[in-house]
Amino acid sequence: MRRRDALRAGGALLGAGLLPGRAVADAAGVAGSDATGVGDSDVVGSDGYEPIGRLDLEGTKEAVVGPDGEAAYLALTNGYATVDLSDPSNPAVLAERRGLREDAEAGALRQVYDVKHDDDTLAVVGPANPGVEGSSGALLVDVSDPGAPGERAFFGTDYPIHNCFLDGSTLYLTGNGAGGNPLVVVDVGGGEPTELARWSLTDHEAAWRDVAPGLRVLHDVWVNDGLAALVYWDAGTYLLDVSDPAAPEHVGTVPAGDPAELADPPAREALLPPGNHHYAATDPANDLLAIGMESWGALVDEDGEYEGGPSGVELYDVSDPSEPELLSAVASPESPDPTYSGVWTTAHNLEFRDGTLYTSWYQGGVKRHDLTDPTDPVEETWWVDPDETSFWTARTAVPDEFFVASSMDIGETTAGLWTFPDEPGVGGNPDALAEGGSTDAPGATGTSTATSSPTTATPPPAATPTATSTGSPTETAGSGFGALATLGGASLALLRALGGR
Repeated sequence: MRRRDALRAGGALLGAGLLPGRAVADAAGVAGSDATGVGDSDVVGSDGYEPIGRLDLEGTKEAVVGPDGEAAYLALTNGYATVDLSDPSNPAVLAERRGLREDAEAGALRQVYDVKHDDDTLAVVGPANPGVEGSSGALLVDVSDPGAPGERAFFGTDYPIHNCFLDGSTLYLTGNGAGGNPLVVVDVGGGEPTELARWSLTDHEAAWRDVAPGLRVLHDVWVNDGLAALVYWDAGTYLLDVSDPAAPEHVGTVPAGDPAELADPPAREALLPPGNHHYAATDPANDLLAIGMESWGALVDEDGEYEGGPSGVELYDVSDPSEPELLSAVASPESPDPTYSGVWTTAHNLEFRDGTLYTSWYQGGVKRHDLTDPTDPVEETWWVDPDETSFWTARTAVPDEFFVASSMDIGETTAGLWTFPDEPGVGGNPDALAEGGSTDAPGATGTSTATSSPTTATPPPAATPTATSTGSPTETAGSGFGALATLGGASLALLRALGGR
């Protein structure tokens, strides 16, 4: 069902109903903002809401769930795991595979931050960032029996893969560093995977060629029913018709920045809002688009005043993808220290299901919002413990029963998979954010940060290989991407943008 007419009236809550993304950036990023169109921050429910179960698993990053909610699939930084969810109070490892492709001539597949699942196939991709020794590409795994996964093919690349999306027999890859930071489309339905097509922002709009690649990285891709959403950091989100995967066509844009302005960017542009489109997803009908933005704050004086801060999630009507309309925004939790070396509460990965938005906020916890009226999202659930968890994603498992969230290990937080009741409530330790919580940031060095408006890519420092308990090299814990890493040493423009970091 198309919602354009039904949603148009609600869009008036944003003033004219057609405000550009930057116009609400500051409102969306600040928790508790009273700006029009920002989601209600009053949690509906009672105290005492708690996780159902947990599974500690070193190196956990992304998590996805099979369609029946019986199994989850985790990226483990140096491998992957399949997890039995049949008893959500006791999630259990079915299979754990680390040290992937150690016998390959190029070396092991490292920095596995993302996995995607469809039908009986799991795509395992890496390395997430450039400059990592070892194999680069997508490992395709038969998970028809999640307890006995079997490798069936490997698609090698000459570029890192931070994220991917698997849609049937078509695999979509982020091809940063492959010339124009393109989307790479691969047919994985036959014996040997075959590249079908590429789509590049710089081919679509030549003005972006003058912008440092780290400000226009393709951070992630989402595909549903022939519509793809590509998040290009400060360049915005681009919607493609991929009904023919071999011939992607641009159909719409949610802009975030002006290439003329970003050709000579202000200090710390990659870390501060607005911009930083980091993750996008549509609802099953492709009527609603959620864009999560990732940013931090910068301390500007000794009195504790910050520029910018953590960003939130914006909701768009895309029932006509050629004319996205901003409907509302969900604010991020507040942070006692929004700098890059402080307490991270910016938006990370998310999912729609049955009128509910599931979101993750690193140390800001996990949330559920009721989107019965997408012009007025209502926060129903919030669980947070910044000293124990730093959530990477939130995913539905069995609707109305439970959802899952993966946590990465940074400082004292624990990596693994958590299960939560799919119901309203508030719990954990929300007061820890007001008190300061953990001061250990993911891979933080110094005080570089970002701001309180929606942003999108994850710009941590370049990964540094360290030993893990499995003996396989991996990187220090960090946020999802790494703006510096996407450039290597080639772009002085981005170094200026990050204040020389």
